[in-house]
Formats: sequence, C-alpha cells, structure tokens
Amino acid sequence: VAGPMTKGNWNDNVRNACQMADALMAYGFWPFVPHLSATWDLVSPHGYEDWLTLDFAWLRKCDALFRVPGESPGADREVALANELGIPVFTSIAAILEWRKTRG
Repeated sequence: VAGPMTKGNWNDNVRNACQMADALMAYGFWPFVPHLSATWDLVSPHGYEDWLTLDFAWLRKCDALFRVPGESPGADREVALANELGIPVFTSIAAILEWRKTRG
C-alpha cells in the first residue's frame, strides 16, 4: 500500500493506509503497509531514506502495488519503482480484483 505519510496529517495518513489494507485483506490479499514503520520509528528513529530503502526492498517481493490518493513524493517513488520492475499499480479495488481474475 503506497500513499501519503509525511504530507498532511500523519495520523490520518496512517489510518487511511491501514483502512485500505483492511479492505484489500477482506478480498484475500496480504498487503504490506509501510506506514506501520511509523511505530518502529517512534522506538528507534531512522532517516526518511532508510525507511524508503526498506520499503523498496519489500516492494521488490510484491505482486502488485496499491496507490492511495494524495500527495506523496515517497509513494510516487514507489510507483516509479513498481513500473520499472513491471509490478502493476492500482488505484481502485475494482481494478485490482479484475487483475486478480486474470492471474487464475
């Protein structure tokens, strides 16, 4: 799940990402939510680029990327990497469900 985290209200952004992950999980997907690193950062702070490096490593293992609406330079970089790796990017539940049908 890619979307805003540091732009706008941090709590709202984390909640929105988790709610989207819940919706995806209800449809049988197993989403990775990089926003949850925010809790880790409270315990052991790391720099912005460190978190993106971790996120990009996980993205390389994903079958698809779901982009939550909103301004986010980090999410835009996730989308760019997904495109570079040939990982499909979705912005709606309907589209990702349709894609899953084609995968058997």
